[in-house]
Amino acid sequence: MSRICQITGKRPITGHHVSHSNIKTNRWFYPNIQTKRYFVPEENRWVTLKVSAAGMRIINKKGVYASIKDAKAKGFMK
Repeated sequence: MSRICQITGKRPITGHHVSHSNIKTNRWFYPNIQTKRYFVPEENRWVTLKVSAAGMRIINKKGVYASIKDAKAKGFMK
């Protein structure tokens, strides 16, 4: 599966390794993705999400049900 946060939509981006002699080679920057299970009391079930660390903070702040609803509205989840 792809390395995309289901809450924030964060995905890998490209950049450069820069050596001491200033030679640039391509590299990837990956988001800090974790697989977490959350209990959704409104639906009375467990949901497994692939979320970034920033996504976990959003879930802690807004709640899991509101976060999932917002992510679906933005198109990050199906």
